[in-house]
Amino acid sequence: APSPRSYTTLRDEAVKLFNSLQQLESERDPVPLMQGVLQTCLDLPPLVDEIYCQLVKQTTEPAAPGGQGDLHYWQLLTCMSCTFLPSPPVLRFLRFHLDRRVPAELLGAGTPIGTESRFPASEMAKYAGFIREALGKTKGRECVPSLEEILVLMRRQEMICTVHCPGAPACSVAISSHTTAEEVARELVSRLGLSQSPNLFALYEQSRRREQPVASATLLADVLTRFE
Repeated sequence: APSPRSYTTLRDEAVKLFNSLQQLESERDPVPLMQGVLQTCLDLPPLVDEIYCQLVKQTTEPAAPGGQGDLHYWQLLTCMSCTFLPSPPVLRFLRFHLDRRVPAELLGAGTPIGTESRFPASEMAKYAGFIREALGKTKGRECVPSLEEILVLMRRQEMICTVHCPGAPACSVAISSHTTAEEVARELVSRLGLSQSPNLFALYEQSRRREQPVASATLLADVLTRFE
């Protein structure tokens, strides 16, 4: 399909993505590389399952658990989980990868041990919990996460979105990758004491060229990416 970026075959792009993942291990600033991987997956949806499978492989029995390269893989997996849902078979496999909690003493020799049971209270276990929760909320994105959102996701935190309200100072609202415009509008109406007002309220997206209402189901994270 036509795309603003030039792509070759899916097989070749999958190989390029694998090379990007290898580069991710030693990258000092992994954010642009992560955003590039996410953009390729958005443009070429058949590669979403491929990247999930590659990341599951890279986060299974890593050479240096908790090292920089290992954490970069978990961080990219976190961003993937807030952007795309894999196909049902891969989703089941991914959940199994995240959920294995069988105590080590009950496992036979050579049986893989789950992230949280092998590394309790570790950064990897915290990422696994965050990803598991995100997968229950993700419905698909119009845009890949902004650079700011990726940085926030790497720390498993929320973004701060500034909304300018007529007749009131700007309001700062904490949002996640899953927060909709309707949810933010409802919170602001409550904060401003307008819950009993008969008026309807909505968010507007304003740039130098245009001003338009933001649909209630729109993810605010997508709006912020468009601003970026």
